[in-house]
Amino acid sequence: MTTTSTATRVLDHGDGRGLQAVLLDMDGTLVDTEDFWWQAEVTLFAELGHALTDEDRAQVVGGPMTRVIDYLVGTTGVDLAPADLTALINQRFVDLLAGGVPLMPGAERLLNTLAAHGIPAALVSASHRHVIDIVLRSLGAHHFAFTVAGDEVPRTKPHPDPYLEAARRLGAEPARCVVIEDAPTGVRAAEAAGCPVIAVPSVAPIEPAQGRLVLSSLEQVDLELLRSLVTSRV
Repeated sequence: MTTTSTATRVLDHGDGRGLQAVLLDMDGTLVDTEDFWWQAEVTLFAELGHALTDEDRAQVVGGPMTRVIDYLVGTTGVDLAPADLTALINQRFVDLLAGGVPLMPGAERLLNTLAAHGIPAALVSASHRHVIDIVLRSLGAHHFAFTVAGDEVPRTKPHPDPYLEAARRLGAEPARCVVIEDAPTGVRAAEAAGCPVIAVPSVAPIEPAQGRLVLSSLEQVDLELLRSLVTSRV
């Protein structure tokens, strides 16, 4: 599935201060796929003669794949071209997705709440388009105005480009778009774009900071909280 539109305008609030949109990461935030990525990486590297550790997992969570590959090659010294290693990991991950993808607790309720109140949601992921399209079969493409894939922007996370692109398509101000992320890489991208952030860590720890709220579950996120993060900044 490609993006559903190149520009989706959002309704503005009369005071110019309200919440305009919610931009959501995918892996580890809305769907419980971080274990799938890790299983793909661990099993592949075991076959190549390298044992990955929990310390390695904390380093690779959140992608993007280029950064993951650079780290894994540098750490293990595996004798494979980055492009070949990327293809092997992606294929193994896709195979694991065949049985469906579990949603994170609170994900479906949050997406339904946004839809019920007319708050646009966009999916912004470092995963490539073909992976997003597979996950959307479980997650539901109808929940999102559009999706932004990591291979559809010049620079993906931790650069701000994906979130700036999502705000641009929505005709929204980044400061009025709340981002929900699970990994430090994505948090850095969102903050560099100027968005308020809710972090729900999945693997690597994330500390609270100015403009960043750290929660233990999406079940703690409601519309009142989302709106409060915007009005406290603008």
